[in-house]
Amino acid sequence: MAATAGEPDQTSADGCRTRAVLDIVGDKWSLLVVRRLSAGPRRFTELKREIDGISQRMLTVTLRSLERDGILTRTVHNVMPPHVSYELTPMGRTLRTATLPLLDWSIAHLARIDEARARYDARPTP
Repeated sequence: MAATAGEPDQTSADGCRTRAVLDIVGDKWSLLVVRRLSAGPRRFTELKREIDGISQRMLTVTLRSLERDGILTRTVHNVMPPHVSYELTPMGRTLRTATLPLLDWSIAHLARIDEARARYDARPTP
């Protein structure tokens, strides 16, 4: 791929790194979890309540994946009854900062995307 003004040439190694990052944040739930944790530590039940539509199983899978990738930490509190909290790591906080422009873009363009989808879906099928 040829570089555009201000962009370096992309190599196949760059593409592999891009895919690796998208594997971390490109699913339906990860950025929503990161967004919720940007306000501070949360317990599992708080995250489940705050993220509309996520199942218990999918929240568990997402949290484990983000923990494995170093985006968040899981802390077991030795109190009665015991509980677990999740918190962004310093790297996770930089991910939140990096994705803020994407959130701004989505807010600015979501209505236009919905309109485009409606026009596309209304087209006669060939």
